[in-house]
Amino acid sequence: MPSTLIVIPTYNEYANIADIIHAVLSLPQLFDLLIIDDNSPDGTANAVEALKNIYPERLHLQTRPGKLGLGTAYIKGFTWGMEHQYDYIIEMDADFSHNPNDIPRLLEACTNGADVVIGSRYVKGGKVENWPADRILLSKWASVYVRLITWMPVKDTTAGFVCYKRKVFEKIDLNKIKFIGYAFQIELKFAAWRSGFHMQEIPITFKDREKGISKMSKGIFKEAVIGVLKMKWQSFYSNYLRK
Repeated sequence: MPSTLIVIPTYNEYANIADIIHAVLSLPQLFDLLIIDDNSPDGTANAVEALKNIYPERLHLQTRPGKLGLGTAYIKGFTWGMEHQYDYIIEMDADFSHNPNDIPRLLEACTNGADVVIGSRYVKGGKVENWPADRILLSKWASVYVRLITWMPVKDTTAGFVCYKRKVFEKIDLNKIKFIGYAFQIELKFAAWRSGFHMQEIPITFKDREKGISKMSKGIFKEAVIGVLKMKWQSFYSNYLRK
């Protein structure tokens, strides 16, 4: 079986972290798990350390000095995964909004030909549970907006449950990924698409967190809206310079 790493960034996820670790590492497939913790004041990292005795070879922890942003946390995790020669790297949230039981489905699609597999709320069969109607509308509008600006053929452009083949990160310069909030998800997919990688969406049920506090903010949304325009302009300008 190809080696697979699950990367989960955390900040104040003490209420969820033990359960998500057990859920991922109890799956029949032998996945490894890397937690990137941004010095959570609630003791998330300590909870991870306590479980390393149970999963000494499969559970890994990287800590950072403070809250440095979702995008930089994932880049640290992806870089760590490449350094340790994993064939596939999967990103997901700690709060069970992404169902760990869907991980094998993402990996299967990636091993069967796709380079990037997106757990999608907005393809046929996908859905969202326990979100208010206005947040669902905002999320769907964001994905439509991104497609209109970038022409990227992805229906769930802000999805954070994604499986990547290692070769995607070997070709993309992760140091050039600049967004640190949820716009990071858009920028990374856009970079993979522009690099010619085959992308596939599979339906998932996204469930709003039951424990802990959401990290979404107006600043994150603003970064995404303005950032997509900047991203498209930079892409257009770089293509123009190559002509």
